Amino acid sequence: MLESRDDGVAVLRLRRPPVNALDAAAQDLVAALAREADAREDVRAVVVTGGAVFGAGADVHEMAAMTGEEMAVRAPALQAFTDAVAAVRVPVVAAVEGAALGGGLELALACDVRVCAQDARLGLPEVGLGVLPGAGGTQRLARLVGPSRAKDLLWSGAPVGAEEALRLGLVDEVVPPGEALGAALARAARYAAAGPRDALRAAGRAVDEGLALALADGLALERRLFTELFAGPERARRMGAFAARRRGRTGGGAGAPAG
Repeated sequence: MLESRDDGVAVLRLRRPPVNALDAAAQDLVAALAREADAREDVRAVVVTGGAVFGAGADVHEMAAMTGEEMAVRAPALQAFTDAVAAVRVPVVAAVEGAALGGGLELALACDVRVCAQDARLGLPEVGLGVLPGAGGTQRLARLVGPSRAKDLLWSGAPVGAEEALRLGLVDEVVPPGEALGAALARAARYAAAGPRDALRAAGRAVDEGLALALADGLALERRLFTELFAGPERARRMGAFAARRRGRTGGGAGAPAG
C-alpha cells in the first residue's frame, strides 16, 4: 500500500506476512504503487519498507511449480517490478530491517538510497537454487559495489551483515534495530524539503542517465537539464526570494556569491 504524509513523503509498505515473500501478485502491486507515486504531484520522496522483515525474496513455492516456458513469459514482469521503482523520478529510500534477500535485496537495490538496521542481513542466494537473480540484481549490484565484489556476493550466495554491507557500499546508513524506518523517513523528508519536485527529478536523472554516457555526453545532459530548470518559474521565484533575503541581511546590493 502507498501511505501519504504531510511532508511530501509517501511510504510504499510491503504487506505479505510473515516475511514479505514476493510472489507475482506482490511484484505487480509494487510496480503499480511505484508508478502511482511517480505520477502524483504531491509526492517529492518515497520510502520503501517491509516492516520487521524487508523482504525474504521471491516466493520459491510459486516459482518451483513453473516451467521454463512459463518463466520466459513471466520474466519481463519480474524485472519490471524493480524497474518501476528505479524509474520513480523523485528520491526513493529503502528502510531495511531483518532480511533483504533475493528479490527483497533486488527491490532495495532499485531504490536510490538504503538505510539498514544493524541486525539486518542482505544477500542474493539464487545460485543455490540453480538460477541467478532475475529482477535486476546482477546489474544494479555490480554498478553499486563494482564487478569483483558483485561476483563474490553472487557466487557465494551468502548474506552479509549491515556493517559489511556499509563497507562494501551496498547500504548508505546503518542504524540500531527498529530504527531503519524512522531514519529513512527523516532522510526522505530532508530530500523532499530541499527543493521543488522538478529539481529533485532532474538531479536524479542527471546522475542515473549520465552514468550510461561518456563524460562529454553526460555534461551535455547536465547542461540541458540545468538550462530547462533555469527557464522555469520556480527557479525565478526561489532565486528571487534568496536574493531578497541576502539583501535584507547585508543592507542592500547584490552581495557576494554564495559559498
